[in-house]
This record gives sequence, structure tokens and C-alpha cells, in this order.
Amino acid sequence: MFDVHPPSMNRPRRNRRTPAIRSMVRETTLSSADFILPLFFHENAEDTPIESMPGVTRWSLENLVREAGEAHALGIPAVVLFPKIEEALKTPLAEESSNDAGLVPRAIRALKSAHPTLCVITDVALDPYNSDGHDGIVQRDSRGELRILNDETVEVLCQQALCHARAGADIVAPSDMMDGRVAAIREALDDEYFTDVSILSYTAKYASAFYGPFRGALDSAPKDGDKKTYQMDSANSREAVRESLLDEAEGADMLMVKPAGLYLDIIAKVRETTTLPVAAYQVSGEYLMLKSAAAGGWLDEKAIVLESLTAIKRAGADMILTYFAKQACAWLK
Repeated sequence: MFDVHPPSMNRPRRNRRTPAIRSMVRETTLSSADFILPLFFHENAEDTPIESMPGVTRWSLENLVREAGEAHALGIPAVVLFPKIEEALKTPLAEESSNDAGLVPRAIRALKSAHPTLCVITDVALDPYNSDGHDGIVQRDSRGELRILNDETVEVLCQQALCHARAGADIVAPSDMMDGRVAAIREALDDEYFTDVSILSYTAKYASAFYGPFRGALDSAPKDGDKKTYQMDSANSREAVRESLLDEAEGADMLMVKPAGLYLDIIAKVRETTTLPVAAYQVSGEYLMLKSAAAGGWLDEKAIVLESLTAIKRAGADMILTYFAKQACAWLK
């Protein structure tokens, strides 16, 4: 029907012709080793499904250990811990954050005892413990306006990081976005001989509207005001480079960009700026959007999740924090 003999030319489609060829020339690949699984837990003996995040559970300590073990058996090397602290323990100065007998230290010890080769990462920030719901200590000026105290917060964060290190955490991850906290935490850890404990800094954490489901899971939303005086403006990208240079100079071992999906340009920019490993957090709002669209039959869940994770890695992330970690491992196998 078509008697056409085009001249010799480059045909990129030849490299897409069969699954075998596509596999051989694929530039970006996913594996279970790329994932870090965020885990929610609480003091209660009963597990609680998180309504805002279908398929995600707030675990009891016993089942937290079981869930982490299942993830590790799939090849996931690390988990990151997010506690829901009882309301009665929350105070303006977040004293519970450095309680050696508190929920997080007990969880760390249980996880390391049951799964010695699992990497345990802890969130270092005050919002789960702060009665004001902020990542830092709150002060009001003479006009009643909210102010987050930077240096006073950093002092508390250092004590929190030491508490986690004493319990056996492999990596502490300050997510607060206070200035100078990486250097202060590194010095505090080194002074107490925790020189092997790494710092994964939330370097470019944006003041994003995609955190809503997460805050519901931890009951950690600010009681007043917002987080825009310390989390980054979503309109800025050069600022992320500045933050990454500062954190690397202060002694961070790894850098993180949060959120991930709408910030692929930031991941790429940070990747170009640093020689450190780069992590990216596919946050709760991203998870909920994909889950909801798949549940409604509008998207193929497996296809869209793997595509989204591949895009994050393609942008330059070495590690991806994602609630899809276990599902993705099963799909990849």
C-alpha cells in the first residue's frame, strides 16, 4: 500500500521497538533500595487506619516493628518514624521531645533489637510535641503576633537528636527549617561521641499545601498562624541552592527536598549543587491525589505510581521517602 523508501535517517524509535531493547537502554531504573518508608505510630495498643491517607495506618509499637520487618524483607533499607504524641504530653517548650523513656526512643530500641540491619531514621522537629503545633518554640510580641524563636528552638532540637542517638537511631533528620540547626546538632552529637550518627537535613522544605493529610495523621497542625516564616516559599528555587550550600558546609550527610512531585526542578537544582546524596519526600498530599484518582478508576495505580517515582529519581533523587514503598517493591518484583 505504501511504496515509500525514505532516505537513510536517524530513527530513535529503533531503541523503543521491543521490551528487551527498551530495558537495555533505559536511563533511570527503580529498585527497593531507593525507598524509605515513613511510618506513623502511637502509644495505643490498637492500630488506627488514617482516614486522610487510605491504606496508611498509625501503628501500635508491636505492629510498628512487624510492619518495618515486612518492609525490610522486601528490600527497603530504611524507615523514618513519625509519632503521634498524646495531647497531655504536649507543652510550649516540647520537653517530651527529649524524654529518653518517651515513645520514639522506645520505638527505636524495639526496631533495632528486632531488625539490626534496618536503618532507622528519626524526625527531629517539635511540632508533634509542641502544644502550639509549630516546629519551633512560639513567642508572641507586644502586639500579639506570632514569632518562632530560632536559637532557642535549636537548643531543644539538639537535645531531641541526642535522645534519639542514645536510643540507637542511625540517622536523625531535622525537618524544622531553623537556621544553623545542622551545625548545632552535628556539634552536639560529636561532643557526646555519636560521631557515626548521620544527619539527613530537610534542606529545601517548602511551605506546601500538600502536607494536610500528614498533619491530620499526627494531629500536629499549627494552633495559630502558619509555617511560612520558616518553611520556604514555593515560588523560590535559588533559595534552595543557598540552603543546600549552607547545610553541606554545616556538616549534613544527606540533603532532602520536600515535597517531591511538584518540585522536580528543585531536586535537579540541588543535585547539581551538591556532592551529597539527595533525598526527596513524596508527601501525603501527593499520595492522596494518586490514591484517590486510582480509586475512582481514572488512573492505573501501578502505572502512575511507578511513573511518579521514576520521575523523582530521574530528577536526581538518590532516595525517595514514599508511602507507596511496599506496593512499589511488590510491583517491581
